[in-house]
Amino acid sequence: MKKKFHKILLNFIFLIILSNQVMSETIKPGPLSYEEIQTALIFAKPGDVIDLDEGIFQFEDGLSLNVDNVTIQGKGMDKTILSFKNQKSGAEGLMVTSNKVILRDFAIEDTIGDAIVVKGAKGISFIRIRTEWTDGPKETNGAYGLYPVQSKDVLIKECVAIGASDAGIYVGQSERIKVLDSIAKFNVAGIEIENSYYAEVIGNHAEHNTGGILVFDLPDLPQQGGHSVLISKNKVINNDTKNFAPEGNIVGKTPNGTGIMIMANENIEVRDNDIRNNATAGILVVSYQEETEDKNYNPIPNKIYIHNNFLSNNGYDVDKKRAGPISDVIPGKAPEIIWDGVTPIIEWLGFTSSKRIILGKNFSEEGEADFVNLNLMTKYLLPRFHKIDKNNQNYSGSIQSLKSVNLSEGIN
Repeated sequence: MKKKFHKILLNFIFLIILSNQVMSETIKPGPLSYEEIQTALIFAKPGDVIDLDEGIFQFEDGLSLNVDNVTIQGKGMDKTILSFKNQKSGAEGLMVTSNKVILRDFAIEDTIGDAIVVKGAKGISFIRIRTEWTDGPKETNGAYGLYPVQSKDVLIKECVAIGASDAGIYVGQSERIKVLDSIAKFNVAGIEIENSYYAEVIGNHAEHNTGGILVFDLPDLPQQGGHSVLISKNKVINNDTKNFAPEGNIVGKTPNGTGIMIMANENIEVRDNDIRNNATAGILVVSYQEETEDKNYNPIPNKIYIHNNFLSNNGYDVDKKRAGPISDVIPGKAPEIIWDGVTPIIEWLGFTSSKRIILGKNFSEEGEADFVNLNLMTKYLLPRFHKIDKNNQNYSGSIQSLKSVNLSEGIN
């Protein structure tokens, strides 16, 4: 018992000594760098900047921060690298549970779990952060690169996410979000906004993922009813990586070669995007079709505005396993924009009406981009009378552009 007490006391004294050293100088890679960084995170005060030098930091344990208004910064996402290739403990590389934190100019590689998790934050900025699993797409890679959840005022800017077995850039159950000018490649989902309110996904490049940009709303979560998401000025091209999500993950149902996929959200605007060479679909709008006992959950998308996008060579090789309803009713190349056509039963019967999907002008090399309503309600309930609808004009209407998302002061 005495030996254990002495060991704890010595460790505490060691941390005190380190804390006096690391607060005032740049931390360099070395055999004590983990202890130096974690000590700086523990003893940080609001307003502190923890400065990491160039080089490769080798860690076996995860890092954590629970102090408000702290900045962790490196010398660049390709110069300051936190490598967890030999990680033995911790569920992630870095866990943040505090407010108004800025993470910038460093990389986290090869964590056994998620790269960076931020939970319950009021204000979090990721600026020029790279997360990567360096052995390429594998089921054993961590699920998420950047993973803010249950947070408000989230900024992700000029980041890079590579190789996540779920989503490279993921924002879940959050509010007031900007994902700007970032790159996502070789993930299952490049960028995913899930069960969130008021988000902008602008100016990003999603390439060589299974699905480029996903906007999902799922049941049985504390926050649901996702709405008010703008997807604009993104390049969503060549998403051709086969789905490598572990068995049982909802993202494992994402068809290979999906450009933009919207599931069970409301008030979503998709405009001014460049969407090309995605095998299953350019834009795919679907309902959530799994069974659920969540009585508060609405599985059907509503008010999906799609306009002024350029689409080319999407739907050339539909994933028959994960997008069977498309290949079942459309032999050969699928249209650029696809809606499953699922509505509430009372709407399908004609007792009410709603503009579930509103199309403006969308363009392709041949002129106007083609569209299909798969009319799956009729296919399932009255298959003898089933017809698809390819007439874009049946879905024209007034486009309601979303208001800009304003983050709280100081989040930039």
